[in-house]
Amino acid sequence: MIIEQEQKFKEVLSKIEGKINEQSFFNKFLELYPKVWKKHKATFSKFNRSKQFGQTIPLPKPEVSLRKEIRLWLQKQ
Repeated sequence: MIIEQEQKFKEVLSKIEGKINEQSFFNKFLELYPKVWKKHKATFSKFNRSKQFGQTIPLPKPEVSLRKEIRLWLQKQ
């Protein structure tokens, strides 16, 4: 989960030049918010390491979850 996601996504949208799609949005987000992205990936890794052996918890990879959030947000706009 990304803190203040709505505000960050609006900022990214204002900075994109040219065609707006999921890939360009994703790339610009990584460029503008590298610390947020690093924290998002670290949280995923920490959670993945904490689960007990043999248990599976369906948690999407950080790239997949961010792309899904971007896709849903862009559809609402």
